[in-house]
Amino acid sequence: MPVTNFPNPSTADEHGILAWGGDLEPETLLLAYSRGIFPWPLSDIDEELPLAWFCPARRAILEFAGLHIPRSLERARKRKPFRFTIDQAFSEVIRHCARQPRPGQQGSWITPEMIEAYIELHRLGHAHSVEAWEGDTLVGGIYGVDAGGAFAGESMFHLRPNASKLALLHLVGHLHARGLDWMDIQILTPHLESLGARQITRDDFLRRLQQTRARGLSLFPKV
Repeated sequence: MPVTNFPNPSTADEHGILAWGGDLEPETLLLAYSRGIFPWPLSDIDEELPLAWFCPARRAILEFAGLHIPRSLERARKRKPFRFTIDQAFSEVIRHCARQPRPGQQGSWITPEMIEAYIELHRLGHAHSVEAWEGDTLVGGIYGVDAGGAFAGESMFHLRPNASKLALLHLVGHLHARGLDWMDIQILTPHLESLGARQITRDDFLRRLQQTRARGLSLFPKV
């Protein structure tokens, strides 16, 4: 059965873990994202651990007004090396993300169960992807979840230099055109920090999330 409630996100422990166990049913995932919570399987650490749900004390966000595009990336964008689409290859994007090597990680938190769950969420119109193509070959992309008018970026991959970064810029452009001015990126990485991402407190994030959801933005065409 889908999880029908979560503890108050502000009660997450010092590691950001709010709850253990539960399921990845669409209703559970939508409830979690609406409250600023996301799943992060820790099976790459210990296969015996149940599913963990997170709401970190410091949350990474990307504010579009503060987006920094390095000169080299801007030059690459002007060359238009890739063609971009939205929601044309979601399952391929998430599977590539699962295979993308991560420094310091032996495996991937994007387990087969996670892949199946997010593909179903995509089928229902709540998870979305941006694809970067070189001809007819998928060479980069990013996917995330529409949290009721706010957007949570989950993961991205690249098979060519700058493919994932340019896919992210395409996503930002799309979301901004729909009225959004920021996105949740969960965990700050050096790559995203170089683009202007920053951390805010959990309380600030939860307040911002609910204010954004209250705007009722339509970020993607309805299925």
